[in-house]
Amino acid sequence: MQQALERQIVFEDHKEAYALLGDRDEFLQVLRENFDCQFISRGEQLEILGEAAEVKMAATLVEELQYLYRQGTTITMHEVRYGIGLVRGGKGEALHTLFGDTILVTSRGRHVRPKTLGQRLYLDTIRHNSITFGIGPAGTGKTYLAVVMAVAALRNKEVRRIILTRPAVEAGERLGFLPGDLQDKVDPYLRPLYDALQDILGQDSYQKLRMVLGAVTEYALLDLDGDGTDECIFWGEGGNSSLYTMKDGKTAPVLTEGDKAFGIWGTVSLCENNVLKTYEEVGQAYKLYCFYTVEHGNLIVQNRLVYDIANDCFGLSLSGIHIVKDLSREEAETLLNSYREVPLEHLPIDTLPEEK
Repeated sequence: MQQALERQIVFEDHKEAYALLGDRDEFLQVLRENFDCQFISRGEQLEILGEAAEVKMAATLVEELQYLYRQGTTITMHEVRYGIGLVRGGKGEALHTLFGDTILVTSRGRHVRPKTLGQRLYLDTIRHNSITFGIGPAGTGKTYLAVVMAVAALRNKEVRRIILTRPAVEAGERLGFLPGDLQDKVDPYLRPLYDALQDILGQDSYQKLRMVLGAVTEYALLDLDGDGTDECIFWGEGGNSSLYTMKDGKTAPVLTEGDKAFGIWGTVSLCENNVLKTYEEVGQAYKLYCFYTVEHGNLIVQNRLVYDIANDCFGLSLSGIHIVKDLSREEAETLLNSYREVPLEHLPIDTLPEEK
C-alpha cells in the first residue's frame, strides 16, 4: 500500500497564486489531469494530497514554477506542460536551470530563455564551440536563438561584429527573379534574421546595427549642398560605400539617376568644391571614375570617365560603362587632375550620433 502524503505550498500574494494556477485555474486543471492526487486551492495556499510519489512530483513542479515566476518568468501553458513531462520523465531537477537561464532581455523587457532541453543543449553547444550546426524542424527556435546568442556576445563585448550569412535556397517558397542590387536580392533570404534582430533590439537599435551588419565600419559627416544639413558617407570593409541625407527630419538615401539609392562597391573621396569622386572596377574589363555634386538630396553627375582595360582606351559615359565620346590618355589625365582631392576624416561607426 502506497504511503499517503500531504504538502502545502504558500504563495506570496494573490497575484502569485493567479500567475501559477492560471486564469480561471486553467493551469491547476492541467495539474489535476496529469497527477493522481488531490489539489485544494484556498486563497494564497495550495494543498496537495495523495500517494507520496505523485505528491512529490506535483509539489516539485509547482515549486519550480514558483521559483521561475519570482525570477521574472511569465508562466504559460508551455512551462506547465513541459514541466510535467520533465517531472514524469525523472528529469525534474532540470527545471531549475532550464527556464532560469536568461540569455538576454529584449528591448521590451522580455526575458529570452531556452524552453526545452533541446534548446538548452543547442545554446550550450553555441557557447562552447566556434561553429554549431542546428538541425531540426521549422519553428523550433534555431534561427531566433542563434541571433539571440550573437546579440548577447556583442553586448558582452565578446565579439566586435555580427556577420549574417544564409544559403540563397528557398525553403518551399519560390521567390523567382529578384530585382534590385545585390543587397535587395539577398534581403529576402535574411528576413528571418532581420526580424529576430528587430524583436530583440527594438527599432532604433536595429536600424543602427543594420549598418554594422552591412560591414559598415567608418563614416563622415559633411554638408555637400550647403543647405545646413549634413550628408553622411558610409564606408564598409568589403569596399561598399553609401550616402545618406536628412529629409523631413528622417534619414534618407541620396538618390542617383532613376531615383535609385546611391551605393557602390568602390571608393568614395571628396574633391574641392564639395565634389564627390567615386572609383570602382567593373569586373576585370573596366575602371569607372564618377564625379558628383549633391543638390536637394540628389546626386548630379558632372563627369563619368571610363577606362577600357582590354582596349587601353578612355572615354566619357552618360550611364554605366557605355562610352559616348572617346578621350586620349592626355585628355583623361587632365580631366582626372582637374578634380583635386581634399582630406576627409573617416570616423569609426560606433561614434555615429544617435538620430533624434
